[in-house]
Amino acid sequence: MSIIPQPVSLQVQEGVFVIDGETSIRLENNEKILKPAAQFLNAYLTQVAGLELPIKNRKGKTVSFALEKIEEIGEEGYLLDVTPTGIRLRANTKAGIVYGIQSLIQTLPAVRTNAVLAVPAMAIKDYPRLQYRGMHLDVSRHFFSPAVVKQYLDLMASYKMNTFHWHLVDDQGWRLEIKKYPRLTSVGAWRVDQNDKVWSDRPQAKEGEVPTYGGYYTQAQVKEIVQYAAQRNVTVVPEIEMPGHVASAIAAYPHLSCAQKPQLPLTGGNYTGISANYCPGNEEVFTFLEEVLTEVVALFPGQYVHIGGDEVDKSGWKRCPRCQARMASENLKNVEELQSYFIRRMEKYLASKNRRIIGWDEILEGGLAPQATVMSWRGETGGIEAAKMKHDMIMTPGNPVYFDHYQAGPEGEPLAIGGFNTLKKVYEYEPIPKELTPEEAKHVLGAQANVWTEYITTAEHLEYMVLPRMLALAEVVWSPKESKDWVSFNQRLQKHFRGFEQRGLQYSPGNYTVEITPLSEAGKLRVQLASDVVHGATIHFTTDGSEPTTQSPQYTQPLKIDSSVVIKAVSVMNGKVMGLKAAEQAFSVHQAVGKDVQYVNPVNRHYPANGPNSLTDGVRAKHAVGKYWHGFNGRDLVATIDLGAEKTVRSITLGCLQHYRDWIFLPTAVTFEVSADGQSFKEVQTVGHTISADEQQSTIHDFKASFPARKARYVRVTAKALPACPKGHSGEGQPTWLFADEIMVQ
Repeated sequence: MSIIPQPVSLQVQEGVFVIDGETSIRLENNEKILKPAAQFLNAYLTQVAGLELPIKNRKGKTVSFALEKIEEIGEEGYLLDVTPTGIRLRANTKAGIVYGIQSLIQTLPAVRTNAVLAVPAMAIKDYPRLQYRGMHLDVSRHFFSPAVVKQYLDLMASYKMNTFHWHLVDDQGWRLEIKKYPRLTSVGAWRVDQNDKVWSDRPQAKEGEVPTYGGYYTQAQVKEIVQYAAQRNVTVVPEIEMPGHVASAIAAYPHLSCAQKPQLPLTGGNYTGISANYCPGNEEVFTFLEEVLTEVVALFPGQYVHIGGDEVDKSGWKRCPRCQARMASENLKNVEELQSYFIRRMEKYLASKNRRIIGWDEILEGGLAPQATVMSWRGETGGIEAAKMKHDMIMTPGNPVYFDHYQAGPEGEPLAIGGFNTLKKVYEYEPIPKELTPEEAKHVLGAQANVWTEYITTAEHLEYMVLPRMLALAEVVWSPKESKDWVSFNQRLQKHFRGFEQRGLQYSPGNYTVEITPLSEAGKLRVQLASDVVHGATIHFTTDGSEPTTQSPQYTQPLKIDSSVVIKAVSVMNGKVMGLKAAEQAFSVHQAVGKDVQYVNPVNRHYPANGPNSLTDGVRAKHAVGKYWHGFNGRDLVATIDLGAEKTVRSITLGCLQHYRDWIFLPTAVTFEVSADGQSFKEVQTVGHTISADEQQSTIHDFKASFPARKARYVRVTAKALPACPKGHSGEGQPTWLFADEIMVQ
């Protein structure tokens, strides 16, 4: 049985039930509300077998649907019983019936093959772990047709995902027809086509250039899509961005910005000279948005409207006379409170329409609107904060549920925005943070994967980025936590891969790249090799720098590292090396390798690298991004290493990173100390640097102290964090990040 997500309980029994021309669908108690569910099943049977079962109460072979009061399965659960003589599906609601049908469908052929429709005899009891099971799609950066959106909904529904977050508005395109404001689509939906250039390198279009790329959804198309989703138990949550990410709206109506200057919608990732925010000091902005939202709520019957609220560059508000007047009249201390004022007003208006707002975690800044639900994307911190404030929240952290990130390679993979979220990482995600009490955890509604489309331009590329990671997330949010089993999931996935192939859907076959993980502990360094592809794959490696082949040693247990080596490894499947390039990692052995590290300030939970001893694992980070950086936010790095015995020490080095755009700055200075007893330390050197905090080029810098040889058992390194982001930075005045990769003792 290859059902995904894994049911709560599944018992396979003897025999099969064959669906054929003698079979009918029976609605017990003539429940007319279930007729659409019967039609949904019939549509699939017609597609794969040319069958349309009569919907009537007759004896003989039946697929029976019944609504009953079954307390143990909740609103979305179902009970499915298949015997050689019939199928009976019971639930509390039509939603549960449809989910049961989806499980039933997964036992049938994926395409029309004239195969016998034989459903294995079984008994299933099933219900979801979390109520919000979401997929997001950005149609602003690149537009996708209504047909593609429907296919996306079909994939979601197949795996019991129940919320479609439709990102309809952003700087690069307004995608929703608003009849009161036709220029939003006649102007705001179209931009100058620069798809021949990488997103981040696209220059902003100039006045006079002809917009040629875009599109939008008419209100009639939206109504059809919303109805299509509802038939599949999917609620559509529209996102109407505010107060930032609205360069497209301002292109249509320039008076809505602080600058009030004409402009074109944003072409790519270059914001130079562009107004991307509404002006909170302008009362016309609120009139405009209320009229827009009036049309929005008429189209989308779900309880939520997503209002964005992320990445607002508030520097323009500080210079705007209207914004300053608003702050004075409302007694607002800063621009963060001005944003909160904006969000609260919009929440109040939507509440008058019986709607609730969702916003990205920046809406916490300046105070949270009373009934707001928070979507936590910058890690989990915002979600945790919201839950502790007794606000509902949804987990959507970039690591691991941004599906625009690489899932394999990156050699041989389609160009992506960055990051690395493999299928296994998604499957291992736990959306309820340990920091929450059981009562606080009740505010975790669920989780969602986000698909931003800066680099995703076609339906085929979209399929590839979503499949099969969506299936992994579906099991995370539906199946019981204790039943998760990576090997079982991987085995069940193989049937779905065959179905994707038969249906012509693009998907990633897996991350064949071997993961090389250092295990630095108990004074020793070992290396673990692992591959996401567990179905019939083996790992082969070399330690002499040569390229591994099928004849190279096969990995069976962690490798002990005693000297500096370069490990290369490949996955082998069916006698063939998979992937385009061997995984490679250099290990540099020094006197601190494998030794335990003690911290005064804890490492940030979102940047733990490979654990507490990542600073002594022999690995140097080669790039500004990657798993080997230890992160500290607003705190100094103070680390002490016990070398295990008295050693002769001549130099100590700390590797650090500056990555201006991501608020990561080099420490102002690093102090190195040594000790014989771990209590009394003596400074050997303090090392500074000459790199400006305004340097925007990514820089990896080694702070190295060299001194006459001396005996020491303990080494202490103190890296002083830059107190705040510098003037002119988007995070001016906010705490900085300090990233380090290794402490090397020679």
